[in-house]
Amino acid sequence: MQRLQVLKETLLGLDLVQRQALIGSAFVAGGILAYMIYKREQVKTVPLGEGWWGAGEKPRSEDDKIYPFIVETSDEEIKDLHHRIDRTRYTDPLEDSRFHYGFNSTHLKKVVKYWRHEFDWKKQVAELNKFPHFKTKIEGLDVHFIHVRPQQRANQRVLPLMLVHGWPGSFYEFYKILPLLTERQDDVVFEVVCPSIPGYGYSEAPHKQGFNSLAAARIFLTLMERLGFSEFYLQGGDWGSLITTNMAQMKPECVKGLHLNMIVSSRGPKMLLSLLIGPYLPFLVGFSREDVRRLFPYFEKNVYELLRESGYLHIQATKPDTAGCGVNDSPVGLAAYLLEKFSTATDMKNRDLEDGGLEKKFSLDELLTNIMIYWTTGSIVPSMRFYKENLKTNIEKRLDLRTGIYVPTGVAAFPDEVMHIPKSWAQMRYKKIYSYTFMPRGGHFAALEEPQLLADDVIQFVKKVEQY
Repeated sequence: MQRLQVLKETLLGLDLVQRQALIGSAFVAGGILAYMIYKREQVKTVPLGEGWWGAGEKPRSEDDKIYPFIVETSDEEIKDLHHRIDRTRYTDPLEDSRFHYGFNSTHLKKVVKYWRHEFDWKKQVAELNKFPHFKTKIEGLDVHFIHVRPQQRANQRVLPLMLVHGWPGSFYEFYKILPLLTERQDDVVFEVVCPSIPGYGYSEAPHKQGFNSLAAARIFLTLMERLGFSEFYLQGGDWGSLITTNMAQMKPECVKGLHLNMIVSSRGPKMLLSLLIGPYLPFLVGFSREDVRRLFPYFEKNVYELLRESGYLHIQATKPDTAGCGVNDSPVGLAAYLLEKFSTATDMKNRDLEDGGLEKKFSLDELLTNIMIYWTTGSIVPSMRFYKENLKTNIEKRLDLRTGIYVPTGVAAFPDEVMHIPKSWAQMRYKKIYSYTFMPRGGHFAALEEPQLLADDVIQFVKKVEQY
């Protein structure tokens, strides 16, 4: 009250011109403050951009029709595979090495024996074709996708959802989760679009340099628009996490919600401070007890593990074509290279097992079907190039890594994911986290490992978004 009285007496002591000048200055200051708040709260977006990834020059027009596609095989294809398998040379493993040096060749022989004599590729091709496949030309590339429409029941809402895979996976990762999303009898059911990243599986590989996650995001936005969806949900892990995040940054008005089972957080002083304080005073940096349990001791459990398990990343981010020569020519080499990731990325402790724990979460038919998608399409090298294109420059200087995400976001934090990201770290980039779930089990390949858990978390997240 005393301050108000002083202010009042001061104003009364001014002449008319002085009062008008003071009031004008206040309006200007208020306007500047309001503008700063407005700019701060504005949703920043990443430019959509444009691209052409087909062979040769860009034509004047492009066929934008959507065509049915069927996965096919032949006796000649299978005969060639068997011939190459039969000519494989193996190196004996070191004694008691288990999976610490990579895929143990003793167990590899057992997997290959099953592949050669029991695995039925024609049967698995029929399994792949149980969902409708399509292709459409976007930016010069034949983009493959599956599109599963539900049988809508009375009083049931159908919501469009895109699922995006990563490496060394494929669209096939989602085959167990698709019925859980599209055959629901609840009030909400999903119409699912599941594309193959260009260069992976049945999507044509880019013919030009520079195809990164931003280009893939733009192509998938075009795909959803071409299918008639103006609003939709997104879900992704691994590269799919980055691609769907870019989609939300490019067209936030189209993305009703973004659900991720792997996230990349911004680094900075806040993260460093939380690593120093978190083990002792976790509440000061927004850590829960579960965050502390999963993160610490940090350098021993996380940084060292990342170094041990990320050799493939450095190779593929620098010389993918060199490394790809061998695995593109040898089916057994390809299987060893890819299946080793399905061992350690599922659970680091699998390194201690003679069989790498491969069949704890997956069947050999599932694992070999994913391998065959890479083998029969010759897509291992272009899939490896995706690392080069995304990491050829400092990724933290990319605009999308410096731009926040403002769409409703859900995070499923699986305990055996390669890197745990606490909610407080996730919020540095993802500004509207509607749900953050500590999942009870599971690792990197969530949709294939724990389809029911992932489906349940997607559903509860979408319901929250729809409610609010």
